[in-house]
Amino acid sequence: MFGYVTGNWKELNKDQQARYGAVYCGICRRLQAQSGGMSRLGLSYDMAFLSLLLMSLYEPEETSGKDGCLLHPVKRRAWVDNEYIRYSADMNVILAYYNCLDDWQDDKKLSAKLMAQTYGKSLQTIAESYPRQAAAIRESLDALNRLEKENCVNPDEPAGAFGRLMGEILVYREDLWAQSLRRMGNALGRFIYLMDAVVDYDRDKRKGKYNPFLAMGGEKDPARWEEYLVLTMGSATAEYEKLPLVQDKALLDNILYSGVWVTYREREKGKKEERHG
Repeated sequence: MFGYVTGNWKELNKDQQARYGAVYCGICRRLQAQSGGMSRLGLSYDMAFLSLLLMSLYEPEETSGKDGCLLHPVKRRAWVDNEYIRYSADMNVILAYYNCLDDWQDDKKLSAKLMAQTYGKSLQTIAESYPRQAAAIRESLDALNRLEKENCVNPDEPAGAFGRLMGEILVYREDLWAQSLRRMGNALGRFIYLMDAVVDYDRDKRKGKYNPFLAMGGEKDPARWEEYLVLTMGSATAEYEKLPLVQDKALLDNILYSGVWVTYREREKGKKEERHG
C-alpha cells in the first residue's frame, strides 16, 4: 500500500536528487543497524518523505558521510543521519512488520513470514519508544482489516482508518505543529489508500479481493475516482502549506504536487495506449 508518496525524479535537479538519495540511504543504514540487512528490502520512499518533512520543520543537526554497501558495492553512496531519519526507520519497521504479517495470514507466503520475523526482532523496543504511534498503527490496521472483511461499501471508512494511522505517524511530538501535521497525515493516508485502490482495481477484480470501488458496485468511473484523489490531496497540501518549511521545501513540493501522481498518470497513459494500440 505504500510507495506512492515519492518524488518525480525527472523534475528534480542534481542537488535535489542527491539530497533525496542521501536521506533514503540514511534510513536504509538505520534499518540495517537495528533490524539486519534483510529489513532494508521493505524500505519505502514514503519514509524518505516523512524524514524530509520533519527535518524541514525542526531543522536538526545532521551527520553525514559516504559508504558502500551490499546493495551498491561499487560506488559509495552519500547518507545523512539525525533523529528524524531514525524515527522514520522505526516507523518503517512497524508498518513493514504488519504488512508482512498480513501477507502471511492472507496468502501464506513463506517469504512474508520470514520478513515479519526479521522486523519483529526490534518491534517491541520501537513500540516502547513510540507507544502512541505503535498503538495507532495496530488499531488502525485492525479496523481496516475488519472493514475489508465486511466488504465495506463506503470508501471513506477504510480510507479514514488508514488516514488515522498516517496522522499519528506524521506527529513526531505533541507541540505547536501537531494539529496541522495530524490533519495533513490523515488526508495523506486517505489519498494513499484510495490511490492504491485505483491502481489495484483490475487486479483485485480479477482475484476477487476487496477493493472499496468494487464494493461500491456499478461500472468503473475513473473521473469520479480522480475527484476523490484530488480532494484528499488538496486537503493534505492545505495543511502542508501552513507549516513554516524552508529547508528542502522545493523537494517536498515536488513530492506532494507532482511525485504522488506519477504512478497514476503512468497507469492512465498505459491504458490509453492499450485502447489505441
